[in-house]
Parts: sequence; C-alpha cells; structure tokens
Amino acid sequence: MQYKSDIEIAQSVKMKPVKDIAASLGINEEHIELYGNYKCKVDYNILKSLKDRQDGKLILVTAINPTPAGEGKTTTTIGLGDALHKLGRKVVIALREPSLGPVFGVKGGAAGGGYAQVVPMEDINLHFTGDIHAIGAANNLLAAMLDNHIYQGNQLGIDVRRITWKRCVDMNDRQLRFIIDGLNGRTNGVPREDGFDITVASEVMAILCLSKDIEDLKERLSRIVVGYTRDDQPVTAGQLNAQGAMAALLKDALKPNLVQTLEHTPAFIHGGPFANIAHGCNSIMATRMALKLGDYVVTEAGFGADLGAEKFLNIKCRIAGLKPSAVVIVATVRALKHHGGALKENLAQEDLAALEKGIPNLLKHIENITVKFGLPAVVAINRFPTDTEAELKLVEDKCRELGVNVALSEVWAKGGEGGIQLAEEVMRLVEEGHSDFRFTYEDDKPLKQKIEAIAREIYGADGVDFAPNALKDLAMLESYGFGQFPICMAKTQYSLSDDPKKLGWAKGFRITVRNVKVSAGAGFVVALTGDIMTMPGLPKVPAAEKVDVDASGVITGLF
Repeated sequence: MQYKSDIEIAQSVKMKPVKDIAASLGINEEHIELYGNYKCKVDYNILKSLKDRQDGKLILVTAINPTPAGEGKTTTTIGLGDALHKLGRKVVIALREPSLGPVFGVKGGAAGGGYAQVVPMEDINLHFTGDIHAIGAANNLLAAMLDNHIYQGNQLGIDVRRITWKRCVDMNDRQLRFIIDGLNGRTNGVPREDGFDITVASEVMAILCLSKDIEDLKERLSRIVVGYTRDDQPVTAGQLNAQGAMAALLKDALKPNLVQTLEHTPAFIHGGPFANIAHGCNSIMATRMALKLGDYVVTEAGFGADLGAEKFLNIKCRIAGLKPSAVVIVATVRALKHHGGALKENLAQEDLAALEKGIPNLLKHIENITVKFGLPAVVAINRFPTDTEAELKLVEDKCRELGVNVALSEVWAKGGEGGIQLAEEVMRLVEEGHSDFRFTYEDDKPLKQKIEAIAREIYGADGVDFAPNALKDLAMLESYGFGQFPICMAKTQYSLSDDPKKLGWAKGFRITVRNVKVSAGAGFVVALTGDIMTMPGLPKVPAAEKVDVDASGVITGLF
C-alpha cells in the first residue's frame, strides 16, 4: 500500500479561508490581521471584550519520555481536537510554533502528522508569521546595546567576564556555541568570550509566552539580567533602556496566530520554547484567548510529563492561574518496548517481555499526573498496525491497576474519527470533575528545596548533587530576591534521570545540577543538569538535505 507523506496529505486538503475560521469563533474581521488567506493574527485586545465570558475546559496532552520509535503527541493533540469537534463541542487547539532547528535537524516539523495536522503545514514549519525571527531580533538588539554600552565607556561597570546574555539564531549550529568576538581593533568593540543559544531557548521567547499583555511584556523585558558588575550587582535590560525598543519589535509577535486543522478545527499556534532547555509551553495569551472562545481547549506541553507537563503545571499554571480539567498521556507500544530494551529494528515484532519491562516508564508519568499533581488522566495509545492484541491488553491492564483508563488513538490514519474513543473518555473525566490540582512546591521554599522536590517527586531521584558553583549561585540569586521564583529544569528528554541512557522507570539515581541561572524577566530560575546544550547541533544526515522547492513554489521533503 502506498502511503502519502505528511506534506502530501496536507497539500491535498482544501483549506477554508482563515477569516471563516475566525468567524466560527465569533472573532470579527476588525480583530484579525491576515497573513495571506489561511493564517492570521488575532488582536489581543479582544480579551478585554471577553473578560466576563466563562472559560472553557482545559485539556493538557503530555507523553512518556520520547524514543526514536515516536509517540505522536502533537498528532494526538490535533486528532483529539478534531474528535471533540466531531462530537459537537466548540473546540480550540493551542500549540507551540515549530523551531527551524528541529525542522532541519532530526525531529522534523511540529504540525502533527497523517490526517491529524494543522495547515498550512509548510508555512507553519518555515517562518510562519515571523514571530521567532522577531524574538531573535529583540534578543540580539539587547546584545548589541549591551556591547555598545561597554564600548562607549561602560558607565554601569559591567564585568565583561560575567556577561550572561547571549546572542541567538533559530538554527542548530554547534559552531556558534562558544565564540570570541569584538576582534580586530578598538573600533570593532571590546574582545570577549560570547556564544549563541537557539532562539527558542532565549529568555525573550519565555517572556513572550508568559506575558499577559503589552505592559507586562515591557516590564518583564526590563527585568532581564544581562550580566553582573565588578562588585557583583546584577545589570538589567532596563538599566540599558532596551525594553521599549525590544517591545516594539515584539508587538505583533505577541498576537496569537490562528490557523486550522485538516478538518477545519480552529488552532492557535503561538510561542515555541523547547521543553528540555526552556519551559516548553505555548503562550499564556493564546491559551487565555482559546479558553474564552471555546468550550474545550486542547493544548500540549513539550516532551514527557517529567519536562513539559511539569513546567506547564508548576510554571505556566502558577503564573497564569490556570487549572487543567484533564490530562492525556500519550504512549505507543513501540516506544514502551524500546524503554524495555528492544532494539529499534525489532519494534514491529511482538515482545511482551520488553513491553512489560518498559511499561513502568508510562506508569511513572501516570503517577506524576494523578498522584503528584492530583489531576484526572487517560492514557492514549497511538496505535501502530504492528501492535498485537496481547500487547495492547497488557498496557491496558497495567494502567487500570492505577485506576486510569486506556483509549486507542488512530488519528494519524483516520483523523478525528480515529480519536472518538479518546474524546469520549476525556469528556467523561471533565464532566466528573475529579480534580485536586496542586503544585510540587510552594513559592516560599528555598530554591535548592524546589529543585530537590522536582527531582525526588517527579523524576524519582534519590537526591540532588549540586556543583560548588551552583550552590554559590543559588545563594547569590536568593540574596538578589529571586528566591520566590519557580524552577525551570534543563534536563535530557529521553530519561526520567539526567542520563539519556537510563530508560524505563529509572531507579537508584541522583540528579547533578552543574549550573543555575536566573531568567528574571520570565520569572524563573533555570537549573542545568547533565550535558544539556542551549544550542543543539545538526546530525550526520540533517533533514534539511531532503527539503526542496520546485519552480512553482511547491515544497517537498518536510515531515
């Protein structure tokens, strides 16, 4: 049987004009800015007129720790939204924007797959409405103003050895991780060590996603710490008078982007921080708008529940005052067998022993959501043709032992129709309303204790080892008044531990925190573990080698 590629499926479906999608939500044309016929921005001022409208129900989609076998979290999110739409619910989907790094690297795009996609798929995966470029421009404007201040006399007394603000580019480029700039004479600046982050790891991205309006955006930008003075005092973007110009570059990027699924379900796609090195959630602005416009809002958080969902719940929900009504945990039989030690080339074969050994990874994520966070959950098994009935029954039995139902999802092949069983279980959980949502830690706990709480409760670690410089920096950050901030853990996505090789439900390990830094504008402290890099590199054969465009502008090779 000849299967169509994701991009071929996306290009074969006739889209509705996006102004019709907006109208289906009650958004007037005066509140939209068209970017062609099929994507638009929605003016955030519409929230003022919607402030008295009751919020819809928020559904969070998360997953097990990702594997090379694939889980299909975004595909499931989109398919669930389409299924709820088929069942007569007024649904809005809220997703992150794809970064060009993964698109051209290993992971590919982030617009779903098969018959559960958001469109126009090519536009969404390549530039979209320019939000990420605007974030990069604002980030690099601050970097330029910082270096110019030093060049023009350094009135603030900034220690050039303690500059923490990096430049950024939205591409996997390991060559730029550590650089020396300002070379070749006095007129070219002050020579110093520097480096680049990928744009989606920039604090500006986090700020955009956590800002409630333009004034909040400017205030957060002003609080960014760019480095420290010779007498150990933090230097902010506000002291460089950069926040106004940065906000001017971001004023349109702050407006959520509206598109549609293949089945014409409305979807906001806005903001794109990674979950392994940033907080991994779409914007508060888009989520709030979706909640005012829909009865059900289906959103996702990056990677597994130990990363994206933990940050969604401990950071985003804390800042925005959100409370999910239900959580979907996505898994595949193939991925669970990989967690149980099965080789990638053997995943199509029935292997109950490997599956039983790998299922505990799923069980830990169920425990995190239901026990640690107190939220009702359903497991969505993204079904593959090679899954056997015995394998599916084993997963279902193990989940039911924890009081969680399993729903098969076939949205990749069937679109919304393949997600009806999952949608019905989600609606049951929402209507029953059994939620006792709680955070992993309280605001007033010391930063060190907050990190230890995440490691012990969410990862299952025996404890945390802090590098001496990390302990020193934690004490320093608390002395500056940042102790009330939540924690954003930078950790490998492949394991519950900080070692990507420890699969399944890792036991008997400790987390090593090698460095900490403050994202004062975003309002959290980042704890870096393991070998996490804020600038990824390309693989031996990057996905970019397969992407092409023909004479009529038709793009191929995206996935």
